[in-house]
Amino acid sequence: MLDPGDAAMIEGFIVNRFRGDPTLFDAGMQAIVDRSGWPSFGLVPHFPGASRLPAEDAVVLDRPQTKSGGERLVVVPRLPHISNFDDFDPLRQEPGVRVVFAGRGAPLPAEADLIALPGSKATIADLAALREEGWDIDILAHVRQGGKVLGICGGYQMLGRTVRDPDGIEGPTCVAPGLGLLEVETVLAGDKTLRRCAGVCVPEEAPFAGYEIHVGQTFGPDAERPLLRFDDGRPDGAVGRGGRVRGCYVHGLFNDDRQRRVWLDWIAAVREM
Repeated sequence: MLDPGDAAMIEGFIVNRFRGDPTLFDAGMQAIVDRSGWPSFGLVPHFPGASRLPAEDAVVLDRPQTKSGGERLVVVPRLPHISNFDDFDPLRQEPGVRVVFAGRGAPLPAEADLIALPGSKATIADLAALREEGWDIDILAHVRQGGKVLGICGGYQMLGRTVRDPDGIEGPTCVAPGLGLLEVETVLAGDKTLRRCAGVCVPEEAPFAGYEIHVGQTFGPDAERPLLRFDDGRPDGAVGRGGRVRGCYVHGLFNDDRQRRVWLDWIAAVREM
């Protein structure tokens, strides 16, 4: 069945997702060895909890979710360099919440309760892609109509006035205009921040835990109203005037049941026009 070149690359085989007593398949494993000539590397048992583990590939974002009445709609623009998309996995499992990763070639759904800008491996390039799709117009209209916006890490940087790359970290040195929904500016410079963190979500005085992995510093008037405060007293993120636009550098904010409930209550709050 295999071309000789492909067959030559096979070092052995694994039997995956086996249910029951593995010793019952000993004869089957030996039969595969005898017929194929390949050594067995073992048997991996079926693990029911695997469906709740974070996805490892963005292909999962193509899977549509069915819509039901009375649910909250969270829309995530699927940007070309999206990262840490598993931030939204806990919301995908939450009853009454539908998460849509909006693909290219279509406007962002107008009925969204929350538009969440995800992390990005290339903030400036993804800002350009967002504008190319016209999603910047959709996001601004969403805010004017009372909708909420959350930016995480690179998404937070996009919400500000500008993103500066003086050292050419992402490409040629440049100053890219942001969406202007937060009065902050970002400079991409310095070493990458990588650490676990915990503290309090300031507006709700609710505890949070998560992790940081980013390059750059963000500052400005709205950062004087931080979204988060770490246990060591450092602030992180920003809250726009009116409280409907928020951003921060911390990933994993939806993982804990209690802190996820706080975010869901914020999403569900009645729109203020």
